[in-house]
Amino acid sequence: PKGAINMPTRTEAKSNTITLKGSAQLVSEFFGYSINSILYQRGIYDPELFDATKKYKLRMMVTKDKGLSEYLKNVLQQLTAWLEKGMVQKLVLVIASVDAGETLERWVFDVDTNQKCLNDGSTQEKSEKDIMREIQAIIRQITSSVTFLPLLEEPCTFDLLIYAPNECKVPEKWEESDPKYIAKSNEVRLRSFTTKIHKVEASVAYKACDDSDDEEPEKEKENELRN
Repeated sequence: PKGAINMPTRTEAKSNTITLKGSAQLVSEFFGYSINSILYQRGIYDPELFDATKKYKLRMMVTKDKGLSEYLKNVLQQLTAWLEKGMVQKLVLVIASVDAGETLERWVFDVDTNQKCLNDGSTQEKSEKDIMREIQAIIRQITSSVTFLPLLEEPCTFDLLIYAPNECKVPEKWEESDPKYIAKSNEVRLRSFTTKIHKVEASVAYKACDDSDDEEPEKEKENELRN
């Protein structure tokens, strides 16, 4: 669609061989679409600022806001480079209230890198069809998040946190941040996917309701999403 952010795409391979570089691109691309989907589904930006596109055989919403597109493009480029070096431990999308600055949601993507592939450059075998099927399951859960997450009734903003080793060289305009934890929260574990070089496990934590009667159904919902 016109004005949509151009996500990095990986050249289709004729074999099922996954390289470290190819895996990093696949994971970074997944992060890009996931971030866009979360921002759209949670209403952080007006729906009019998104265009529909087809990816993973799903209808995906992608921002057409120039400022946001450029910001995400820069983040994804850095993420790809760090993923290739095995430096990304976790990506967290934090949703916070504009007025109070209180963290309301933390979307966490834990990343585990195959150390053997990192050290000796060895490849892995897995079909992109199987990888796409695993990614589809996560994207569908993000899309259905409105059915179990509390309504965001105030203007919100977002931050992206990348967990990396201390020796990692941080870009000039980036800065260190606190984890932005939620004091009292519920957590829902989502699906995971793996390229056999990078494994990504997803979850979302959100501010718990003060009413304890709501706690038990939320545990049931977590089990339902994990199955």
